[in-house]
Amino acid sequence: MQSSNSIRFWMIFVSCYLFVFSLNAWIWAADKPNIIYLMADDMGWGDAGCYGQKHIATPNIDQLALAGTRFTNVYAGGSVCAPSRCVLMTGKHLGHCRVRGNSGIVGGVGPEQRVPLEPADVTVAMLLKQAGYSTGMTGKWGLGEPETNGVPNKKGFDEWFGYLNQQHAHNYYPDYLWRNQNRFTVEGNLNGQTRQYSHDLFAEFSLELVRKFQDKPFFLYLPWTAPHGKYVIPDLEQYADKDWPHDFKVHAAMVTRLDRDLGRLMKLLKELKLDEKTIVFFCSDNGGVERRDGVLDSVGPFRGKKGSQFEGGLRVPMIVRWPSKVPAGAVSDMPWYFADVLPTVCEIGGTASKETVDGVSVLPTILGGQQPELRTRMMYWEQFSDGFQQAVRQSDWKGHFATATQSFELYNLADDLLETRNVAAQHPTVVDQMRSFMMAAHTPSPNWPDKSPAKKRASKKASLTSK
Repeated sequence: MQSSNSIRFWMIFVSCYLFVFSLNAWIWAADKPNIIYLMADDMGWGDAGCYGQKHIATPNIDQLALAGTRFTNVYAGGSVCAPSRCVLMTGKHLGHCRVRGNSGIVGGVGPEQRVPLEPADVTVAMLLKQAGYSTGMTGKWGLGEPETNGVPNKKGFDEWFGYLNQQHAHNYYPDYLWRNQNRFTVEGNLNGQTRQYSHDLFAEFSLELVRKFQDKPFFLYLPWTAPHGKYVIPDLEQYADKDWPHDFKVHAAMVTRLDRDLGRLMKLLKELKLDEKTIVFFCSDNGGVERRDGVLDSVGPFRGKKGSQFEGGLRVPMIVRWPSKVPAGAVSDMPWYFADVLPTVCEIGGTASKETVDGVSVLPTILGGQQPELRTRMMYWEQFSDGFQQAVRQSDWKGHFATATQSFELYNLADDLLETRNVAAQHPTVVDQMRSFMMAAHTPSPNWPDKSPAKKRASKKASLTSK
């Protein structure tokens, strides 16, 4: 009898414990907001109406800005696809992260090829998944080829659909895509057919993910491929009769199509009553691929374009909407960049990285607070095209260094957005501080030849010593 009572006691105790544990887990999950990070591909700073665009219809992007905060001083991780996305995913700038270009020398030997993320590389999706989030992605990855350690399902994503390879992503009518780690045949595009436009597939999958994950907190990374070239689209719609070059018309139609599907996504959030507890980020992965001066003015008032470390290649649109949290209709000129996304999103999700990252959480700024230290810190970029190049922004200063010419250029963005007046000679202290930071920020990578100024000077010093 005593044994029976003891068993009954422990059964009741365990049942109560499990109930309380489940209730706490439910409450804990209910407090976490959903996070959607939607990123266009090659959309310029000036391609949306809320950033001054006069000819491309973007009503849903503009509405997002009215309902949230529009940032005017946000920078991509890099000026081209893969490295920018690596910074975004890992929180490490280009002097520290794994993928520093669209291709590199894997293992330091052989011809150039795509470099994947490795097991040691921790992504924002991995951290949010550990914090209890369902994680999904659709669009273009660019950080790991098939059967490498860098595929999305090994980097924290429960569900994924899209292009692994950025070159493959140039084809908007592919005969296959990747669904998790399996090839997915696109039946409507077999044998040269063009019946299934990949962007439309990604938009539909985005909606599927919201419906699938709606009962618990989710993180959706939506790096849609529009308006990246190849410039093809099912219908030019209102731009068909414009007196523009054909590619301009397709670009405009692509942006408007992306805008349409952003609107569908926001409508679904409202229908499922997820609107109030979902924070939505909207941005582009780098500057516009073409300037389109005098017509669309895609890069806005800046110098350069995609592939350049001038403002036109690095500065991107960024809108953040979170009802009752993020100020509605606000405009912020606080400078931040993709390295800040991981710590920011992790703070929103109630977690943090144990790894050292280069970014900081800008959540106080997003919520309308003050972070004056963001203006005085240095943000860093590098690239390996046309020789090794580095760039830094601090306050209104923008510095550029090129090893090919050993020249340093300094611009004051407060009165020179076009970066045309090099004032390095007038501000030697600023130049010295930036060059010191550049040398400290760059660490050698076996996948890219190290042409940093630090190594060049070290080699020169060793040569002189040996004589």
